[in-house]
Amino acid sequence: MSRSGPPGKRNPPVDIGGAARAVQLDALIHERVRLGILSALAASDRLSFTELRDALGVTDGNLGVHARKLEEAGYVECEKRFAQRKPRTEYRLTTKGRNAFASYLFRLESVIQSARNG
Repeated sequence: MSRSGPPGKRNPPVDIGGAARAVQLDALIHERVRLGILSALAASDRLSFTELRDALGVTDGNLGVHARKLEEAGYVECEKRFAQRKPRTEYRLTTKGRNAFASYLFRLESVIQSARNG
């Protein structure tokens, strides 16, 4: 059965509002740990690996995998150095990451608003 209607006539566009915006959410950011990383970094200039791990309550390996995905996307930068002869890894949000996070939040707020307005 065709959903296009009679020949020569177009169906009016359907406003699916929040559902359409939900589909447009950045899947890379939407994952819980990556969303947590970006949220924490948006509120701080930079955070160490240990600070992020403890704030998010994840394992070293879990944080490493998710941070690397955000790095590969250009959303975060990682700086490795030594502090008092101990390795220190710090992360910061890039401009691209800050823009992607802001866009994500805007779309999510739009979905929430649509849901509230029913």
